[in-house]
Amino acid sequence: MLLNPLIEQLQALRLRGMAAALTNQLASTQADGLPFEDRLALLVQHEVADRDTQRLHQRLRWAKLGQNASLEDLDTRTSRGIDRRLLAKLTTLAWLKDHLNVLITGPTGVGKSYLGCALAQAACRADYAVRYFRVPRLIEELTKASIESRKSAYFRALAKVDLIVLDDFALTPLADANRRDLLEILDDRYDKKSTLITSQLPIEQWHMYLGDPTLADAILDRLVHNSYRVALSGDSMRKRADPAVAPTSAATP
Repeated sequence: MLLNPLIEQLQALRLRGMAAALTNQLASTQADGLPFEDRLALLVQHEVADRDTQRLHQRLRWAKLGQNASLEDLDTRTSRGIDRRLLAKLTTLAWLKDHLNVLITGPTGVGKSYLGCALAQAACRADYAVRYFRVPRLIEELTKASIESRKSAYFRALAKVDLIVLDDFALTPLADANRRDLLEILDDRYDKKSTLITSQLPIEQWHMYLGDPTLADAILDRLVHNSYRVALSGDSMRKRADPAVAPTSAATP
């Protein structure tokens, strides 16, 4: 049988992993002598691995994470006030299965966003749908959706996402419409999906920040009571970073 047409047919069927594996088998002698079913199993395994890789890349592109962060690169040697047992619990991602939230607070530069993005990247690797927003950008997106009369559809789309990351929460004041939109988003997700928030403002001050007591009670009821709380501390790692190693300094939580 002519092999080039076979490889082309595999690619046409979008079995690119099998096509690449077959090409590799033909170019080496490692698979010589293996039974047909073993060689076929190798092709199938390669196809599965290739699809998993492509799916992860798609998840990460859609998530639009603010940083290229990973749990493996977290610097746990530098004390940031985090309970290692809590960190170990969060890395299992069981909170996603239980539809719980994660709230990360601390002063600027201590690695809140990095830790949040690292957990989000792990969620992508575990095949969860993730979306990352800086809160000001989310407000822009909601305003645009409102102008285009598609806010309801936008809310429905957000409600389906397994994990939403809201970075830089409480950085700037929220208008009344923004507070109501936030409540709508959190109400849709309560006990169904997970939300991860990073903020410089301590959780104890969120009620005052939100302003309207009724809306603040409703928002915090859906966000805080079913959450893991991570309070980071310490000096800004940006100030302490050596210029020669600055690109890797963000890996410190």
